[in-house]
Amino acid sequence: MELFVESDCDEELLFNIPFTGCVKLKGIILIGGEEDTHPNKMKVYKNRPNMTFDDTGCAPDQEFELHPDPSGVLEYSTKVTRFNQCESISLHFPTNFGAETTKVYYIGLKGDFTEAHRHEVTICTYETTPNAADHKTNLMDNVTHQIQ
Repeated sequence: MELFVESDCDEELLFNIPFTGCVKLKGIILIGGEEDTHPNKMKVYKNRPNMTFDDTGCAPDQEFELHPDPSGVLEYSTKVTRFNQCESISLHFPTNFGAETTKVYYIGLKGDFTEAHRHEVTICTYETTPNAADHKTNLMDNVTHQIQ
């Protein structure tokens, strides 16, 4: 593989992954860098679309100890009940196996996708007091009842 993401000045990497619908995340597959540049820990956060490195101090929804896997055979199973209704996930890789930078070649996500039900904008006009001129009808013209 020739395309990868590499951390710039230290070993931390953070990925924010938005979805176009709701996802029930069941597993994550990761192909990291060769030798010591492969991440050794992964923290997964649910529905925090604008997460930054400052936010990674809070408790993750799930945490994994990673093993070097250059072919992407290992699948890390998530707690499905916790990762139900995901609109986005954030993956934080805080450390690696000893190198100065971390490399990630591939992130695979397994789960079920449900298309989001988005309601379009409805333009409505509400009247607090109706104006009779706006509601033209001939009902008042045909009244022939006499009150006694």
